[in-house]
Amino acid sequence: MSEKASEKSEMSTAVFCQKALRNDIAPPTLGSVSNRIRYAASKLGWSYTRTKDAWYADPRISISPKELFRVEAVSGLQYARQEVRTNDEAIERATALLGGEDAHLFRSFFAAVLKVVGFQDRP
Repeated sequence: MSEKASEKSEMSTAVFCQKALRNDIAPPTLGSVSNRIRYAASKLGWSYTRTKDAWYADPRISISPKELFRVEAVSGLQYARQEVRTNDEAIERATALLGGEDAHLFRSFFAAVLKVVGFQDRP
């Protein structure tokens, strides 16, 4: 993946988390922004500072797959699972195109890549 594509992916993940935090996990009815961030931190099991960085979608942060799955679980939103399904479908199409013995090697390679990236803990 190119550096620019990676940056866009990270930003969309940060924006997704920001919206989930602000709208679903800690809605405005909870009061001040500080109280909402504190509440979201307790719901997610994150530190106040980490939650604040996600709240403001700080471009310096990187959301890990485990964190993304946690946001998804607490908020009830489906961003991460849809991304994983899209990746799995792309792997299946590529495997079908390769066919034969190479398909097994190709599938093993991508399974290893996904494990390194952190998708091995998905539901």
